[in-house]
Amino acid sequence: MTQSVQPATDRRPPPVASASAGAAALSAAMTQFDAAADHIQLDPGLRAVLRAAQRELTVNFPVKRDDGTTQVLTGYRVQHNLARGPAKGGLRFHPATDLDEVRALAMWMTWKCALVNVPFGGAKGGVTVDPRSLSEREKESVTRRFATELEWLIGPEKDIPAPDMGTNAQTMAWIMDTVSMHRGYSVPGVVTGKPVAIGGSLGRADATGQGVVYNVEEACRRLGVELRGARIAVQGFGNVGEASARLLHQAGAKIVAVTDVSGGVTDERGLDPVMLRRYLEETGSVAGAPGTRPIDNEQLFALDVEVLVLAALENQIGADNAERVRARILAEGANGPVDPAADPILRRNGVNVIPDILCNAGGVVVSYFEWVQNREARFWSLDEINSRLHEIIVEAAGTVWQRAESDGIPSRLAAHAIAVERVAEATRLRGLYP
Repeated sequence: MTQSVQPATDRRPPPVASASAGAAALSAAMTQFDAAADHIQLDPGLRAVLRAAQRELTVNFPVKRDDGTTQVLTGYRVQHNLARGPAKGGLRFHPATDLDEVRALAMWMTWKCALVNVPFGGAKGGVTVDPRSLSEREKESVTRRFATELEWLIGPEKDIPAPDMGTNAQTMAWIMDTVSMHRGYSVPGVVTGKPVAIGGSLGRADATGQGVVYNVEEACRRLGVELRGARIAVQGFGNVGEASARLLHQAGAKIVAVTDVSGGVTDERGLDPVMLRRYLEETGSVAGAPGTRPIDNEQLFALDVEVLVLAALENQIGADNAERVRARILAEGANGPVDPAADPILRRNGVNVIPDILCNAGGVVVSYFEWVQNREARFWSLDEINSRLHEIIVEAAGTVWQRAESDGIPSRLAAHAIAVERVAEATRLRGLYP
């Protein structure tokens, strides 16, 4: 086993020709930050501080598989910035996870927390593994072993992980239990996104999707689009995509197409997200659901719809396919789904982008609520949680759209400018420790 904490440096992304998906995500995150820093004329010293991750952990740890063999897995935790509070960010299990991807996601978390004004800094983590290749016992073993490697770094006052791709409430329960067993007392606040029975919050499972819906509602209101009956296409049918589709359907919208990692389905008359979820649970994919026609991602991107929800992976829309997007509103339920090179094309074609650090912020907002409830040992009703979430999302959205209009800039640049200003202000006020 090896363990290293790497010093933070000014990490410019490697050349695109040799870039992995993670490096491409980091390049996008840096490009967005640099654009915001240029726009607000950020002090060069502060730019250097905010451009670098504060702390990075890489661990290699052994796990015994069910067949008796031992496999060494690599895990990461990156804390990008702690100026506004403890680090906050998900843990993902995914075969493509690497350090550059985690760096990018941690930076985006910093801006996301600042934009919605919750008192956290940004972090992210993950293990390079395909969770579909693991039995339930193996998932628990990987989780508990990784939690042991992270134990000195995480805690309610230090760094609070949450679920992400390939992880869920059960994963968080295992982490909480591992840390609690080691410390000799229960530490519910060490993670968020836990099951309600052990201190989780009502509404957390749907929180990111609910935030997407509130953002879509607000964008529709501002653009004069009637949400009831609006045609919606959704890429990705995991936690975020499924919740977004189901809740938009409940709001009266028509879900006309859905894709997942294995394929997709379309029906101009409208799809039933509840039926699709049952079919997914039975077969492993929405592809082939009865009464539907097949569709792939590129066809889905080109559909003539009011709203396109991107709830899959990074870098889905680039300069090569942005011209095909015909949606009136593009809602970024995933982190970094649009490459910076695509932004001017979408803007020129009248596609209104709800940027990721605003659109998918519902998850971190309700994670903050869960953290507060754990600290107070007092829990809120679902109506109270959704009401508070709606208030925060609408306020943040209003701030972004007003800044975009007043400065004459795209919504993404407006969102990042607001967030970077807030983190820079916190850094200035705290000063530099000698």
